[in-house]
Amino acid sequence: MQRSFIAKNPSILIFLALLALFTLGVTVLSEGFGIGVISTSFVKTLGKTLCLCLIAVAMDLIWGFTGILSLGHFAFFGLGGYMIGMWLMYERTRMIVVDSLSQSEIPATQSEIVDAIGNQIFGVVGSSEFPLIWIFADSLFLQLLMVVLVPGLLALVFGWLAFRSRVTGVYLSILTQAMTLALALYLFQNDSGLRGNNGLSGLQNLPGVTASQDAVSMWFLWASAFALGAGYLLAAWVVSGKFGSVIKGIRDNEARVRFLGYSVEAYKLTVFTLTACIAAIAGALYYPQAGIINPAEIAPIASIYLAVWVAIGGRGRLYGAVIGAALVSLLSSWFTGGQAPDIPLGVYTIKWVDWWLVLLGLSFVLVTLFAPKGMGGLIDLWTDRRSPDRHGADLGPDAGALREQEAEQ
Repeated sequence: MQRSFIAKNPSILIFLALLALFTLGVTVLSEGFGIGVISTSFVKTLGKTLCLCLIAVAMDLIWGFTGILSLGHFAFFGLGGYMIGMWLMYERTRMIVVDSLSQSEIPATQSEIVDAIGNQIFGVVGSSEFPLIWIFADSLFLQLLMVVLVPGLLALVFGWLAFRSRVTGVYLSILTQAMTLALALYLFQNDSGLRGNNGLSGLQNLPGVTASQDAVSMWFLWASAFALGAGYLLAAWVVSGKFGSVIKGIRDNEARVRFLGYSVEAYKLTVFTLTACIAAIAGALYYPQAGIINPAEIAPIASIYLAVWVAIGGRGRLYGAVIGAALVSLLSSWFTGGQAPDIPLGVYTIKWVDWWLVLLGLSFVLVTLFAPKGMGGLIDLWTDRRSPDRHGADLGPDAGALREQEAEQ
């Protein structure tokens, strides 16, 4: 009898169970729905960490399993945040404007309301007219579609141009980094339509929602946990079947896979586009919890950090990507948030706010040199030790196959 996908991959159930227990534990300990042990600000940190774990899963799928070191996936992450941020900022501003104009003796026309909204949003960059890219900003449904369609279309076009030219290796990494840099530089301009360096702010205020931030933070944590679970399940399904075997073959020996008759470019383009959409969904959940997004968020250095997270966690292992992203994200919040105590050395005091990036870079170098499997390799060691002790039992199709001597190797 053919086993189900979950039965063939019991680690997925373990991951989903741990994620559910984590979410339940945070809920019980939160200020919004629990006993108040965990503050709302830390709940937001945990929610954002789950979003970073989701984009790390996407990065592992494109790099760890397909062999494409993309240094541009944070561009898709940021675009997802901008798409949902446009609706959040528009709707919140519309409600404020309508409430203000309702006090006038003469009712405002729709045109006057739109002009007032535009002046409120774009006055900071010396404009009051809505750019074309805001055409769907008044519709939550359409903007949610844009969260996936805009980054997905960018990835599809960029990937098609790059892969059809058979750009590989470090050259492809440089191209993805250049794409991210070009997008960031464009968004820094005031005439980009997204408020330039000011970015989109006030995203933590959900329009029409009167619940406290304690409750809203928990809603987003639940949504982030669900998205991470669904994204992990999707990625595991992708890499477990024939499709996964082909992309792992592309990673290990692209020329041989091409010789076998597979359309290497099509497989690469599919994975590149799929992971871009996953990254965009992660960004759409992340920035409402952060409250603000600006072009600095999608600078090339952010994508480099993403690669570091996956490398530290262990690329080629989905759980490794989650471990790396969660660990580095939480440690970063601790070290850079002033919670880590300074270390006085007499003539010099180590301030972790200044030394965190040095510590992160050193960790990446050490993992690369001495633990290429990353932290996920530790789990591999544990599972290897937990393998059945067969003591010479027949392991092959024929009697006597793989007996004691072979089983000990």
